[in-house]
Amino acid sequence: MDLAFDAEVIEWRGPAPFYYAVVPEQAAEDIADLARELTYGWGCIPVTARIGETRWTTSLFPKDGGYLVPLKVAVRRAEGVDLGDVVGVRLTLGG
Repeated sequence: MDLAFDAEVIEWRGPAPFYYAVVPEQAAEDIADLARELTYGWGCIPVTARIGETRWTTSLFPKDGGYLVPLKVAVRRAEGVDLGDVVGVRLTLGG
């Protein structure tokens, strides 16, 4: 399944700051319908993600009934993405 949506970039402060794109509610519901078939544990779902011209593999993290797309430093730098930005995200579920 392929999805495309606009997502806000947020920060979660753990031992180091981590940046995520928040999957919108409707897209999260679509993902949840397939989650059982795709998860490898803890609700994480492997995906191929794309922002602009940058593509990478990662896993969606479940959070508060929705999902977060982890944004690697290399992706943020390549696409000029910063905290609070709204970015166009394309996902292919299942990697």
